[in-house]
Amino acid sequence: MTPKPEPSAGTGRTGWTFLTNHAHVLIALTRDPSARVRDLAQAVGITERAVHQILADLESSDVIVRVRTGRRNSYSVNPNVGLRHPMEAHRRVSDLLTLAR
Repeated sequence: MTPKPEPSAGTGRTGWTFLTNHAHVLIALTRDPSARVRDLAQAVGITERAVHQILADLESSDVIVRVRTGRRNSYSVNPNVGLRHPMEAHRRVSDLLTLAR
């Protein structure tokens, strides 16, 4: 089960994290390339539908490659793709994944 985020200092607010759901799904796939959508949704704390959309986004951006093996999918991550936000455009996916280890 995913732990709940701690309240922000002085605000009492919860629910936000430093990384996006896209980053969380990518990190989860790196840890388990054959994870099912259900497993990814549970690990990240989002719906299966949201995971499907994120996987489609990551695949269309060449961040991941889906490989069909029988009835299952597995994913490989392209660590050389650049991050999308202008503030991180000088960094690669590999830099993000290094932080997540």
